[in-house]
Amino acid sequence: MEVRTPAEILAYTGDTGFAKTQRKIHVVLILAFLAGAFIGFAAESSNMGGFNLLADTGTCGLGRVLAGAVFGVGLMLVLLAGGELFTGNMLIIVPVLDRRVAARKMFLNWLLVYFGNFLGCIFIAWMMCRSGLFNSGGGLLGGITIKIAAGKTALSFPTAFILGVMCNWLVCLAVWASYAARDPAGKILIIFFIILLFVISGFEHSIANMYYIPAGILAKQNPQWLEMSRIPADQLAGLNWVNFAVKNLIPVTLGNIIGGAGMVGGLYWLALGKRKQAD
Repeated sequence: MEVRTPAEILAYTGDTGFAKTQRKIHVVLILAFLAGAFIGFAAESSNMGGFNLLADTGTCGLGRVLAGAVFGVGLMLVLLAGGELFTGNMLIIVPVLDRRVAARKMFLNWLLVYFGNFLGCIFIAWMMCRSGLFNSGGGLLGGITIKIAAGKTALSFPTAFILGVMCNWLVCLAVWASYAARDPAGKILIIFFIILLFVISGFEHSIANMYYIPAGILAKQNPQWLEMSRIPADQLAGLNWVNFAVKNLIPVTLGNIIGGAGMVGGLYWLALGKRKQAD
C-alpha cells in the first residue's frame, strides 16, 4: 500500500486546510451540521452498544473498549463521506503558519464549524430522546446517558482542559495519520485504532460532548430514566445548561484547540515545515 511520508502529509494537510477556508459560508455550515450529526450518531451508538457494561463498570473498563470500537465510525464518516469537524479543523493552523491563509479566515472557519457541529449533535440528542430508544434495557440506556452527562459536568475546569488537550492530540493524530493512506481501507484502519485509544482513555471531546451532555439534560426529564441513573442528588443538580457550557464545553474546547493546533499541527510544522527544511 502506497503511503505519504510525514513531509508529504504536512503538505497535504496544508492544501486541505487552505481548501476548507475557501468554501462558501452555507457550504461550511451544511458540512458542519452533517459532521455534528455523524459524531452524534457515533456517540449514541457507542452508548447503545455498551450501556450494560458501562452500568456495571462505572463507565470504564470493557464498556469503554466496546464504546471506543464503535465511536471511530463518526470520524470515518467525516473524512470519507465529507464533513467539517471543529476538532479536526485545528489542522488549518498549518496553512496559517505557512502564510497561505489569514488567521482571521481560520478563526471564522472554526466559529462556523463549531456552530454547525453543535446543531448536528443536539439534533441527534433530541431525536434520540423522542425516539424512545432510551427505554432500552428497561430504561437503563436513558439512565447511563444521564450518568455520563452528569460525570462530564462534574469535572473541574483544569481537569476538563487537560482531558481536552489529550483528546484532540489523538483525534488530530488520527486525521493526520489517515492522510498517510491513499485508500479508504487504510484510512479506516488508522482511524479505528487511534480513536479507540482516545475513548478508552476517557478523554474529553468538545463536539462529542455536544451530544452526550444535552442528551443527558433532556433525558433527566424522564422519571424512569432518572431513577435508573442512580447518581447522587448534588451531581444531578449540576447537570444543567450553564454547567454544560462553563464546566465542560469551554475548558474542553480550549484544550482541544491546544491539543490539535498546538501538539499536532504546530509541532509537525516546526519539525517538517518549509522554514525547517530551508535551514
